[in-house]
Amino acid sequence: MTTYDLVILGGGPGGFDAAIEAAGSGLRTALVEAAELGGTCLNRGCIPTKLWLGATEAVDELAAQAKMRVATGDIHIDFPALQSRKDKYIAATRKAMGLRLAALGVDLVAGLGRITGPGSVEVQTSEGTKTLGCRNLLVATGSRPGSFPGLTPDGAKVLDSTGLLALAEMPGSLIVVGGGFIGLEMAQAAHRMGAKITLVDALPRLAGAEDPEVSKTLESVFKRQGWDLRLGVKVASVKTRGEHAVLTLEGGEEVVADCALIAVGRKPNTADLGLEALGVTLTGAGYIQTDAQLQAAPNVYAVGDVNGRMLLAHAASHQAHYVVERLLGHISGPYDSGPVPSILYGAPEVFRAGLMAPVAQDGAKAQGAAVLVSRAQLIANPIAQAHAATAGFVKCVWREGKIAGITAVGAGVSRLACFATQIIQLGWTREDAEAFMFPHPTLDESLKAALLADKEAV
Repeated sequence: MTTYDLVILGGGPGGFDAAIEAAGSGLRTALVEAAELGGTCLNRGCIPTKLWLGATEAVDELAAQAKMRVATGDIHIDFPALQSRKDKYIAATRKAMGLRLAALGVDLVAGLGRITGPGSVEVQTSEGTKTLGCRNLLVATGSRPGSFPGLTPDGAKVLDSTGLLALAEMPGSLIVVGGGFIGLEMAQAAHRMGAKITLVDALPRLAGAEDPEVSKTLESVFKRQGWDLRLGVKVASVKTRGEHAVLTLEGGEEVVADCALIAVGRKPNTADLGLEALGVTLTGAGYIQTDAQLQAAPNVYAVGDVNGRMLLAHAASHQAHYVVERLLGHISGPYDSGPVPSILYGAPEVFRAGLMAPVAQDGAKAQGAAVLVSRAQLIANPIAQAHAATAGFVKCVWREGKIAGITAVGAGVSRLACFATQIIQLGWTREDAEAFMFPHPTLDESLKAALLADKEAV
């Protein structure tokens, strides 16, 4: 049995980045992956959906200019060619990841890993059982699509996100159950490729975790695009009936489409890992409970979706960096994520980092601090006008005279992500915004306008 300084379960963004950094820093490292390198993000999530959205972006751009009566025409998306490009890109990326691991001396063990006790992991490989000894263990096994009774994908006409991304043909009509980021991104791509969209959610608004003003903007845009939004309604079931997907609401009304996508959240991959052998505590839907140092048990760490802190690929990578730095003795304090940027892609896009106005106000009331907001509308921005995409805004949250959060919705607002997150990290004041030279013309000028706008109470 080989004993490693670090054994990692899961080859997604968190596990892969941890392996690269650990091996590059001299730690003997093994990475155990039961399926494909890259995890959900590369193979069934972030990357394939962005390839869909990127390839179809021109559809929305042309439609916007056509409304201004300055352009006409049609754009045909070759869906089989797009799927082929997606598959080739993902395969090439996986190959490059494997080569990088090998170059750094990481032992990549293909198979299902299970913890058998402190310092011991068994992997069921194609060649039999392999036992790995480990001084430290990192669990980064990610998550999978969730479901509820009556809302379980059947692989025929009722699909999860993995099934939809694997289709050979885009359906002419699509029911989307779930108005969160996954459902909205996939619905936008499908709409651009000609699918008629019906979106159903038990919550009364889209993107329920975001600012209510963001939800209003999204709903307005998607209604103008012809989406059938059914919000604040409960679904009894979604089933395949013949060649169609049939959604039945609690009141008995049926909605029929060529396919249905179930996008009602995700669940952590923690079952049957043997975590109980280490005394690890699972909470909620099975998330690994971690302390301030991302530790779940002595010498056992958990990063990414499995710890439930933030289900984002970049959050997993950031946490993985902290764990490796801690193992190397470079840091000892608690993990601090800083402001975490999140983005909904498409048109419009949604960006948020730091505090959101309603949440900030609730916390401020408890602490006796004043929270103010300032905002700017994209309609005043020359770049938004140039692209004929003026719906949306930038909103800044201020606490004690410093920026504490930024939210934006509109075409292209993901371009603000790094700059806006850094502004929050640095705690800019109005004077900082006044002193900084913003380039013209750019979408960044809407951020400047929001920073310099009059503040008002939430």
